[in-house]
Amino acid sequence: MLREAAREMLERRLIPFWLALRDDERGGFYGYMGHDLAVDKAAEKGCILNSRILWFFSRCAKDLRRGDCLGAADHAYRFLRDRFVDREFGGVYWSVDAAGRPLDDSKHTYCQSFAVYALAAYYETTGNREALDLARSLFRVIQERCRDAGGYLEAFDRQFRPVSNEKLSENGVMASRTMNTLLHVFEGCAGLYQAAPDPAVERAMREILTIYREKVYNPALKRQEVFFDGDYRSLIDLTSYGHDIESSWLMDWGCDLLGDGELSTQIHAIDNALAEKVYGTAFRGCSVANECERGTVDATRVWWVQAEAVLGFVNRWEKKPSDTHFLNAAEDVFRHIQTVQTDPCSGEWFWAVDEQGRPDPSRPMVSPWKCPYHNGRMCLELIRRDPHA
Repeated sequence: MLREAAREMLERRLIPFWLALRDDERGGFYGYMGHDLAVDKAAEKGCILNSRILWFFSRCAKDLRRGDCLGAADHAYRFLRDRFVDREFGGVYWSVDAAGRPLDDSKHTYCQSFAVYALAAYYETTGNREALDLARSLFRVIQERCRDAGGYLEAFDRQFRPVSNEKLSENGVMASRTMNTLLHVFEGCAGLYQAAPDPAVERAMREILTIYREKVYNPALKRQEVFFDGDYRSLIDLTSYGHDIESSWLMDWGCDLLGDGELSTQIHAIDNALAEKVYGTAFRGCSVANECERGTVDATRVWWVQAEAVLGFVNRWEKKPSDTHFLNAAEDVFRHIQTVQTDPCSGEWFWAVDEQGRPDPSRPMVSPWKCPYHNGRMCLELIRRDPHA
């Protein structure tokens, strides 16, 4: 059921929606569409959005063998290469204006990592060595300019001088390190390692897995801590259900690429605990709540949390198929996505709905953060894994 439904979601809804946002006049893809489906052609174009679009169309072109998606990936790649890369100081800008001129020229580790992830996927699809060289150069930027002896730092100005981390800090704290950035540095490294194995990338992945196991994962609470000071002291009592369920399959995937059975056993145990905790505490009414801060649950159903919940529950079921309640949960969340989270007019998903299934009209359909990466990846992974009831 899930495989066929995912293919239909991807080919009939998500791909057409995002193909229609291509900006053939100024390059890249339009950066903003409101809840009312009105496109702002003058809006900024974020590097995270463009990178995620590049990753999405690269994977669709490869997995579905679609020429239109390959053309869209080529288009996104050229815009990333020509407009976001800082040829003077290295790295990629946070955003450019609609015409492709630097707008926010700050450098963020999270943003560099998504560019690596996207370029690696594009290289896997096309064999374009220029893209691989650029991915490797950005990986070196992360390793040489975005970290210290303890791990990865967050925010920098154009010349990689540290600045405060407003972009990846929330819930009233200002974090020196975040679980979110660490997760996606790992994701970028794993994508690069899958595309072109390299000892330096492997070392980085192993170091991140050590931090994940020893600093980020809280075994007493069976969750990841979210925001840290420089010494990995947690800054807030916060459980991010979306990141926990995303990590539960994503860290499995990346770790298993290394072919280290002992390490995979350790990481799988953590990831099983994360998935089981989310299932037991956040899966309610056929969908998954957003987060829990200081004991108060935010029951908003956010688009990316639902996508990652489907994959996390499928991943946990695959490791022990007799635990059919995880597959049942994945199917329940997918039905929620089909009937509640998806906009019947556009085919794209609403950013958020409340517990009664009412969309939040203040949230856009496309923005620097609203993209085809989570929901598109969910569909692609379900097609690849072929889960069945």
